[in-house]
Amino acid sequence: MGCLVTIASSVLNFLSSQAAIALENARLYHQVQQTLNELQQAQMQMIQSEKMSALGNLVAGVAHEINNPVGFIAGNLNEANAGVQDLIDYLRLYQEKFPQPGAELIEKAEEIDLDYLVEDLPKMLTSMKIGCDRIKNISTSLRTFSRADTAHKVEVNIHEGLNSTLMILRHRLKANDKYPEIQIIKEYGKIPKVNCYLGQLNPVFMNLLANAIDALEQSNQGRNFAYLQAHPNQITIRTKVEGERVKISIADNGNGMSEEVKNRIFDHLFTTKDVGQGTGLGLAIARQIVEKKHGGKLSCISALGEGTEFVIEILID
Repeated sequence: MGCLVTIASSVLNFLSSQAAIALENARLYHQVQQTLNELQQAQMQMIQSEKMSALGNLVAGVAHEINNPVGFIAGNLNEANAGVQDLIDYLRLYQEKFPQPGAELIEKAEEIDLDYLVEDLPKMLTSMKIGCDRIKNISTSLRTFSRADTAHKVEVNIHEGLNSTLMILRHRLKANDKYPEIQIIKEYGKIPKVNCYLGQLNPVFMNLLANAIDALEQSNQGRNFAYLQAHPNQITIRTKVEGERVKISIADNGNGMSEEVKNRIFDHLFTTKDVGQGTGLGLAIARQIVEKKHGGKLSCISALGEGTEFVIEILID
C-alpha cells in the first residue's frame, strides 16, 4: 500500500511539474506574442514616418520648382498681353489714318494673314494665362497636400485637404478612349476647422480616393463606353458634423468587396493589388494615422454589388 501511495505521489508531482511548465510556456508565448505585436507597431510607425517625410519632401520640392518659373511666365504674359493690345490699337489707328498703305504692305498683310493674327494673338495669350493659372493651382494644391505639420496639431480646413488631393488625382478622373469621366459628387457640409495634422491626413485621403478609382476601373472591365455613359462611375465625398466629431465619407459605386476581403483590408501588409500598383500607403497605416495620431476612427462599409464607403471620424478639438 505504501508503495502505491509513493507511486501516486510521484505521478502527481510529475503532472504538477508538467502543468507548471505548460503555464510557464503559455506565459512566455504570451510575452513573445506581445513583443512581436509591439515590434510590428513600431515597424509600421517607422514606415509611416519615413513615407510621410519622403512624400512630403518630394511633393513640396516639386511644387517649389514649378512655382518660380510659372510665376515668372505669368508675370511676363501680363506685360506681353498689354503690349500686344497697345500694338493692335496702334495698328488700327495707323490703318484708319493711312487707308492706302501701298501694294507692298497690302501684300505682306495678306501673307501673314494680318486680320486673323490681330484677332487670334490676344486669344493665344489669354490661353497661355489660363494654362499658367492652372499650373499655379496645381502648385498650390501640392503645397497644401504636403504641408509640414508642426509638433502640435493646428486648426485646418478639411475641405482644402480634400480639394488639393482631388486636384492631384485629376488626371485619373478624366475621360479617355475607353471610359467616360469619373464623376466627383461633393456633398460638403458646414464644418468647423479641425485640430489635426493635415500633412498626415492628406495621404490618407489620397489612399482612399485612389482605392475608389482603382475599384471603379476594375468594375469597368467588360463594360462598353455606352453602358458607362448611362451608368456613370461616381465617387461621392460627404462631410458633416456629428456630435464632437467631423465625419468624412468617401464612397464609390463600384463592385464592392466580399466579407472576407473587407475583414482583412486593415491587416498589416494585406493588399489586393498587383506588385507595383497602389499609392504605397496601406490601409493599416491609414487607420493608424486616423486612430493613433488623431484619436479618431476609420471604418469600411461594403458589400458585393453595392460599392464601398470609407468613413473617417476626427475629433474637432
